[in-house]
Amino acid sequence: MVSKKVVIKNPTGLHLRPAGILCKEAMQFKSLITFNFKDNTANAKSVLSVLGACVKCGDEIEFICEGEDEQEALDALVQAVESGLGE
Repeated sequence: MVSKKVVIKNPTGLHLRPAGILCKEAMQFKSLITFNFKDNTANAKSVLSVLGACVKCGDEIEFICEGEDEQEALDALVQAVESGLGE
């Protein structure tokens, strides 16, 4: 299991388009990928779960990846968030 905290830079937070990009990225990996935000855990491979977390700009989330390609998944997701998720 690997984890890393990252701050959401998107001005509008994780609304539908960036949530979709995040999920599409997460689905490329076999590992279980979740993130913690406040007291909730969201499945990074589910758009509804990501949207339901209500993550805004400037919020810090912690990705948790568990599985055979966990480090690659973590690196890719952190890179996607830091690059702005297409915005």
